[in-house]
Order: sequence, then C-alpha cells, then structure tokens
Amino acid sequence: MQTDLNALESQTIYILREAYNKVKPLGMLWSMGKDSTALLWCVRKAFFGHIPFPMIQLDTGMELPEVYQFRDELVKAWGFTLKVEMCPAEEDMDPTLPPATRSAARKTEGLKNLIAREKYKGILVGIRRDEQSMRAKERVFSPRRADGVWDYKDQPAEFWDQYKTEFDEGTHVRIHPLLHWREIDIWRYTQAENIPIVPLYLARNGQRYRSLGEKNITFPIQSHASSIQEIIDELAVTKEPERAGRAMDNESENSFERLRTHGYM
Repeated sequence: MQTDLNALESQTIYILREAYNKVKPLGMLWSMGKDSTALLWCVRKAFFGHIPFPMIQLDTGMELPEVYQFRDELVKAWGFTLKVEMCPAEEDMDPTLPPATRSAARKTEGLKNLIAREKYKGILVGIRRDEQSMRAKERVFSPRRADGVWDYKDQPAEFWDQYKTEFDEGTHVRIHPLLHWREIDIWRYTQAENIPIVPLYLARNGQRYRSLGEKNITFPIQSHASSIQEIIDELAVTKEPERAGRAMDNESENSFERLRTHGYM
C-alpha cells in the first residue's frame, strides 16, 4: 500500500513541478476539503516547504463554520498567505439553473472574475476522475476558453506522462495533479502523512460529511466512521457515491454537466 501511495505522490509532484515550470502565472484553489488539503501537502513537499504560487479560496460566505475555523487554523499553522475571492450573489446566476445548481454556480463566476482580473494562465485544482462522470473525461492539463468554457470533446491526448503545456493565446488551463487518485487513496494518504482534516468528515451521532460544500446545498450521510481508518474501511464496502450529500448532483440529470461545461471545478 505504501508503495502505491508513493507512486501516486510522485506523479502528483511531477505534475506540480511541470505546471510551475511551464504555465505562468499560476494559482491554486484551496477549498479546505480533504482533496485540496492533500494537494496542498504535496505542494509543500514538491517545493521543499515553500508554496511558490498564490493560494486562493473562492468564498460564497456559505461554508460551514467548522470549515472556516479549519482554514484559519491551518493558514496560521503552515504559515502561508491565502487570497479570498468573494463570489457573486446567487441572484446574479443563470435563472434557468435549478436552485442548488444556481447556488453552486457562484464559485464558477467567482473564478471567472478572478482569472479575468489577475490574468492567471493556469489554475491548480484538486479534483479526481472517480468523483463524478463528467470529471472522468478530464485531462491533467485541461485547456479552456478565456471565459472558462470547457469542450470535453476537444482535449489533448496524454500518454506516458507527456502533457501538452503550451496553448494558443487566450486559452486558460486547469491543472489537475490528483486526477489519477481515488477517494480511498486520499484517505490512506491523509492517514499515512497525518494531514489535518476538517472534523466534519468524522461521524458524530451517526452522521458525517463525505464531501464538503456550502451549508445550504451539502448534507451529511449516515455513517458511524469516526476515525480515518473507519472511513477507509467504510469506503472498501460502500456503494453510495461520494457526492451523495451534494444537492445539485440529485437535482437534474444534466446539472453538473452544465456547470462543468461553463467552468465549474
């Protein structure tokens, strides 16, 4: 198992260094969730304790209180600067979207505003292919139009860790260093490296959060996994999807596809 984790980590560090070398200016999104915190841990390893690009939170003001507390504590403990980008109001989102999807779209628009203002060529994001069927179509270096629109049918081939890193002027690149990981890999790595997590991932009174999002559109699942080892054991047998607690994933058949096509993480 440790050999597998070492291989996953090595590939992620290779992708991070490749992105830093080839794509400038570069920024990284941090949601405070298990995936982006594990990615942040890998960044610190890749650059010998230094974080050489801006860390950014897309904030709707709707994160759970425990998430904000975790954010503030980790920023202080690890000693890095976090840029907080406030996202547009929900009433400014596409009215044709279902309610929960419209709420989730706020971060998409916040990211578009950030990129337009700061002119980031690339953004590092901690998503994985196994999270959702649309994300399974992603590439590690994923080109998008300047406005964030993603054509999943027109993506570069990626063979033998050879990545296309040069794109036409006006192209924005999302970079996904954890794309090859699975949910259970993240938890095994978090346990092995003793990476801090938001306590909401651990069960209290028969419930825990398997995926963290805004408090108005994310709900806990039934679970008695009160430690990381128990989460790992639970994942080995569960058939429930990781995003079962995300309201937008259960709202309409194409909600997530519409969001992803227009720039959602």
